[in-house]
Amino acid sequence: MTRTRPSRRLLSTVVSTAISTILLTAPAVLAQDPTPQSPAAPGDSTAGAPEQLLEESREVRRDGNVEGAASQKRVEDLSDTTEKLFARYSNTLRQVDSINVYNGQMEQLVASQLQEIDSISSQLDRVEEVGRSVTPLMLRMIDSLGAFIKLDIPFLIDERKERIANLREMMSRADVTNAEKFRSIMEAYQIENEFGRTIEAYRATLPREGKELTVDFLRFGRVALVYQTIDESEAGVWDQEAGGWRPLDSGYRTAIRQGLRIARKQAAPDMIRLPLPAAQPAGGAS
Repeated sequence: MTRTRPSRRLLSTVVSTAISTILLTAPAVLAQDPTPQSPAAPGDSTAGAPEQLLEESREVRRDGNVEGAASQKRVEDLSDTTEKLFARYSNTLRQVDSINVYNGQMEQLVASQLQEIDSISSQLDRVEEVGRSVTPLMLRMIDSLGAFIKLDIPFLIDERKERIANLREMMSRADVTNAEKFRSIMEAYQIENEFGRTIEAYRATLPREGKELTVDFLRFGRVALVYQTIDESEAGVWDQEAGGWRPLDSGYRTAIRQGLRIARKQAAPDMIRLPLPAAQPAGGAS
């Protein structure tokens, strides 16, 4: 296609020059030769030469216009394609930048996770050693709590002894982790600690002369533990020093009845009169 364009342009120039020459020289020839020309023979090719050249030049021009339009269309198509490719290329570059930033962040995260794995592995290596030292500690804690309950005032004695028995049984179980064992022991300590600063009323049986007497117990922390029969005919207080129950006179019945109502949240807190053990001097001297 590129080789035909110069030849056609040259041909167009030659045709234009020939037409101009013919148009300029024709009057002079006619003036010099006044002899009428005979009509051209039907087979004479020179009669229509100017018109033929003009038509050829027009055809060349039309072909040139068509080829120019086609070339322009190809240029526009190439321009559109180039713009699309450039847009895709720019978008790809942005994605690459984003991926590079993301990869950098992931590298930092992976490095942090590797450090955490190393730390956990180190802790796991010490688990067995810690377990060997914690198990004797937990057994001593259970023994100490059991001894404390035996020396304490005898409230909810069956429930508290059962709690100690459950802790001992749990220590021999392989399906319970050391963490769960330790948590259960600390929970038992917390329960015993709460007993020292709460008031409680409950109904239970009291051994009396080989019989079980149903009574209402009233506990004020660990300061006082009293009981009263259901018919309020008898009352008593635990004597920690003597290790037994001491009877109370009828003057405490109203106070005990009021204390039971307060503990059961049937009455508002109020001051009541209860028997308390005498204060001991420092050092335990009597």
